[in-house]
Amino acid sequence: MSLRVFAALPIPDAVADEAAELMDEQVPFANWRPLENLHITLAFYGDLPEPEIEELDHELAAIACPRFELRLAGAGHFGKKQPSALWLGVEAGPELADLARRCRKAGQRAGVEMERRAFLPHLTVAYLSGGVDPVRVQRFEQRNALFRSEHFIADRFHLYASHTRKPGAPNAYEAVADYPLG
Repeated sequence: MSLRVFAALPIPDAVADEAAELMDEQVPFANWRPLENLHITLAFYGDLPEPEIEELDHELAAIACPRFELRLAGAGHFGKKQPSALWLGVEAGPELADLARRCRKAGQRAGVEMERRAFLPHLTVAYLSGGVDPVRVQRFEQRNALFRSEHFIADRFHLYASHTRKPGAPNAYEAVADYPLG
């Protein structure tokens, strides 16, 4: 059996609530993420068989990083020609990029073929389906350009598994392992 897995920072409930206040903006064709799915991805590993997940877990557990402060800041989108997702940005010191780099290296040591995209810390708040008006996306970004959440402490990260639900429903994310920082 294989699971689709990724390493990510969980978002505190209070910060998720702040993000939720932005989600009722009028962006047609936006599929807003459930609050329990909000996270900051550190590394995406894809579909892995259980033995590789066990090795990955071992490598992730060996990561030693300090706790650090961060917050959500600003808004943007993915998709150059056709917007595909809305996100909130992340302000953090170099510790966040270092943790993401270590999670990526852990995947490589576990034999995972890693994506080659540069790390862009963000919190996806909506996926966009065809027909979305780019002007509405631009307005969402403009309205939220100065958004700043409360600061919070990253004191742990998780290895998450993504479980497919019925068609049209968002995937469910389950934390299958917990790695304290500090």
